[in-house]
Amino acid sequence: MKKSTSGIIKKIFSITDTLAGVCLFSVMALVLANIIMRNVFKLPITGTIEIVGLLIVTGLGLALANCELADSNIGLDIEIKWFSRTVAKIIEAASYLLSLVFWAVVVWRIFIYAHTTYVNGRVTSTAMLPLYPFIFILGFNVFCLCVVLAYKLVRTVKGAPEESAEEGKGEDK
Repeated sequence: MKKSTSGIIKKIFSITDTLAGVCLFSVMALVLANIIMRNVFKLPITGTIEIVGLLIVTGLGLALANCELADSNIGLDIEIKWFSRTVAKIIEAASYLLSLVFWAVVVWRIFIYAHTTYVNGRVTSTAMLPLYPFIFILGFNVFCLCVVLAYKLVRTVKGAPEESAEEGKGEDK
């Protein structure tokens, strides 16, 4: 893979990671505002729990791809050091391929569910917010995870050296 492809992917998913931070900051600000409104003015913000839940799901989803790109997701490491380098690469590629297939099915089902909630007009119970935009956003975020898994699969198959998270930081300058 070209260095430019790696840079573009890192740039795009660093943006989604920043948006994830904005979502989580918004959760903190909303909860603080709700506490102040409830205790000082006796007027709690309607639907705070629902909005917090939607923002957390959106924020976590936005962080998925960048976490995978930086190898920060929780994973299961198999001790394969006693295998040859070729066998280790085959196991690694198979792992990426299985993960990609699994998450691609999840993306497909999320988009079907999002479409169903759109058609049925489902909304949250208190704030009456439509659910489908958040489900579509989650589907897009999991699709971004699939893009990163496909990128890592191609790098593994081609035998490209792995880039550490530290190496990628200097490219932004």
